[in-house]
Amino acid sequence: MAEKKTILVVDDDSGIGDMLKTLLEFYDYEVYVTEEPEKTKTLIQEHDVDLVMLDMLISGVNGTDVCSRIRENEATANTPVIMMSALHNAGPKCKDAGANDFIAKPFEMEDLIKKINSILENPNS
Repeated sequence: MAEKKTILVVDDDSGIGDMLKTLLEFYDYEVYVTEEPEKTKTLIQEHDVDLVMLDMLISGVNGTDVCSRIRENEATANTPVIMMSALHNAGPKCKDAGANDFIAKPFEMEDLIKKINSILENPNS
């Protein structure tokens, strides 16, 4: 049996974090949720995270800055990141910050699972 993949959800909306945790666990992922973007790099390393779901705006912190810091840190640089936002035209900014992919809120869970599976199967694409 394959080892469960670990996903870290970074979002300051606890409702979204809880919903994603429940749904992703249904798809057999191990899920950690934080509302504190400054802990992202530490949590990636502590929990050997396979993928980060990162909101673009978190408690006054720009998620693109968090993504850039993930990419600049040698220990976390290769961790795939999917950024999410309800802001119009956020996708290109997120990709420029180093995100592997982007999903607009609100999103269909099926679309998110496809993106997650694609990235976990081909992390360098």
